[in-house]
Amino acid sequence: MKAEQLTCDYLVVGSGAVGMAFADVLLNETKANIIIVDKYAKPGGHWNLAYPFVTLHQPSAFYGVCSRELNRGVIDKTGMNKGLMSLASGAEVSAYFDAVMQETFLPSGRVQYFPLCNYEGDGKFTSITGGKTFEVSVNKKVVDATYLNTSIPLTHKPSFTRDDKVDFTPVNTLTQHVKKQENYVVLGGGKTGIDTCLWLLNNFVEPENIHWVVSRDAWLLNRKNTQPLDEFFFDSIGAQANQMEAIAQSSSIDNMFDKLEEKGVMLRIDESVRPSMFHGATVSEAELAALKRLPNIIRHGRVKHVGEHALEFDSAKWVMPKNTLVIDCSASAITNLDIKPVFNGNTITPQTVRAYQPVFSAALIAHVEAAYDDEATKQKLTQVVPLPNRDIDWVPMTAAMLRNMHIWSEAPELREWIRNCRLDGFSKIVHGVEKDDMAKLQVLGRLKGASQPAMAKLMEFMHMLRASEQIAS
Repeated sequence: MKAEQLTCDYLVVGSGAVGMAFADVLLNETKANIIIVDKYAKPGGHWNLAYPFVTLHQPSAFYGVCSRELNRGVIDKTGMNKGLMSLASGAEVSAYFDAVMQETFLPSGRVQYFPLCNYEGDGKFTSITGGKTFEVSVNKKVVDATYLNTSIPLTHKPSFTRDDKVDFTPVNTLTQHVKKQENYVVLGGGKTGIDTCLWLLNNFVEPENIHWVVSRDAWLLNRKNTQPLDEFFFDSIGAQANQMEAIAQSSSIDNMFDKLEEKGVMLRIDESVRPSMFHGATVSEAELAALKRLPNIIRHGRVKHVGEHALEFDSAKWVMPKNTLVIDCSASAITNLDIKPVFNGNTITPQTVRAYQPVFSAALIAHVEAAYDDEATKQKLTQVVPLPNRDIDWVPMTAAMLRNMHIWSEAPELREWIRNCRLDGFSKIVHGVEKDDMAKLQVLGRLKGASQPAMAKLMEFMHMLRASEQIAS
């Protein structure tokens, strides 16, 4: 079958949140023609296969694409997120991205969308359903919006084996497998495991009937500190000032985390267990209190085998109670931690240029592509902030984020773009501070005053980490 020939300025591979945020800025800031190719039937990437009770972990107000609001500034009035800005459900996020495609992108006449297609490289892709092939002549650049690959329990390959007779389900199909089991074993200590434990508690499962397998405890972020509204200024911007002061005043990495915890920046579920993981998950104070009620947290490392009657670890075996449903929440949110240049010739590979915010990062990268001509300048403005895994990864992540923020502050046009970008979150409430509001100005003064000493301390810690890694190798 002869391939159909297509032409565009930008070929965007992937219509997940990153691809959509990138394409949205290109559409609004250039006259480019765009082709978007994706393996799923609808835009939204992994949200197409999300578990039914998933929500965003951070406010909907700064998620999605720049040009269309996902949240109307709604404050939750019930539930464990009560008093904080609402968190869109998976269904809401999926519907949102579909609406962006159907109501904004396609009607523009400058976007062509090819769902249910496998991209094969070199501008070639093939329809999954009909086998039709396409070859694209790209005038400007290919955008690989699939590089930050998200793994989900429904499709990932578990790192453990299991017996066929085990009552087992990925979290994505949990609601279909609940059949009055007496006990539930949750495998995975990350965001998905947290969500699953909270869902079970909210659905009247007693805490003692939830058995949570946590291979590594994690440092968590207080969601109250992520609220992009002026009424939360002293929480959100205050937490940033507290963070800089905690770093600047610390004598070691462990001492830094102790101070971050003392100042309410970092949280943990069990004060007697030292976390060794950080993935940027957020919890409300009510959610943290609920998780602290769980008496059965199993800490033997990673599960090697799920048997009919017991879980097997490297050096331990844990006997499961009778009538137990095992729930797999062990997939890693991001599977690709390697860093590539964002701008490399005729290829753009969106990655995080600000911690915790992949969609803002994608939008900023698209703006840099649209607004700047020199590749060296583009590379300077979009240096990658490494994704964290271990607790100590918080150090280079934070240092890279501060470096980028300093670079952006010295580029007036980009600084103004960030201030007006819906996905930024906090610039507007900072710039909205009145000149006579001494309480808020004091917070901003603390933040500014501690930033440079904090950066110096982070560089010192990074030198120590590199030295210890060289010795270990």
